[in-house]
Amino acid sequence: MHGLRGVSRYRSIWISDVHLGTRGCKAEFLLDFLNNVKCDQLYLVGDIVDGWRLKRSWYWPTAHNEIVSAVLDMAKSGTEVIYIPGNHDEMLREYTGIQLGGVDVQRECIHTGVDGRRYLVTHGDDFDVVVKYAKWVALLGDWAYTVLLWLNNYLNDARRLLGLPYWSLSAYLKDKVKNAVEFVSAFETALAAEANRRDLDGVVCGHIHRAEIRDINGIRYMNSGDWVESCTALTESGDGSFEIVRWAEVSRERALVPAAA
Repeated sequence: MHGLRGVSRYRSIWISDVHLGTRGCKAEFLLDFLNNVKCDQLYLVGDIVDGWRLKRSWYWPTAHNEIVSAVLDMAKSGTEVIYIPGNHDEMLREYTGIQLGGVDVQRECIHTGVDGRRYLVTHGDDFDVVVKYAKWVALLGDWAYTVLLWLNNYLNDARRLLGLPYWSLSAYLKDKVKNAVEFVSAFETALAAEANRRDLDGVVCGHIHRAEIRDINGIRYMNSGDWVESCTALTESGDGSFEIVRWAEVSRERALVPAAA
């Protein structure tokens, strides 16, 4: 569990689906998270920047610059930073194998845990048939998702005025809609099968904005979630244990805990 006061130290951290360049990005939450953690390895598991949206209209507030600066500062301070582009920042796939500002850009990679188990690290869009074979459908879905996030922001402004915690409308709907649930299950199973095919012990991905740690047919499936809905990161402690940190909840708890005298 992440400490409510002070900086927490991890062996590795995975974050994905930040979508810098969009109004839905919870930049302040992510910046607060980055300022309260240290790690040996930081994996940026795709869709960190939303190139799809930036092509249509430019949106880049100061907080988004601060996130980029925070990541670059971590790289300068000795953290190994690996960037695995996703479908929304696919333009960066052209730089695979190149180091940018101390950040290694890779198409995918293998992470070795404390116990020697090996995990495929990939964004996951290669296993999404909609993105891979019908991009126009994905773009239409992206528009609908943007509308949901817009509604979500107004809903949470009202909840904040009432003293209620952050709540994700789109995540709730995905849990309730049968087709979405079936898609998530098929996606998770496909990723686990790929790890098994490569004789690996597990997989870490992003893409579907659903943080998860679970075993699928003997393969450990882990998804780092996102920073537009759930504000989650996947972490690995020095003892090799994995945990999903839900920063919106941690931030609320920290605000309720008085600082030490």
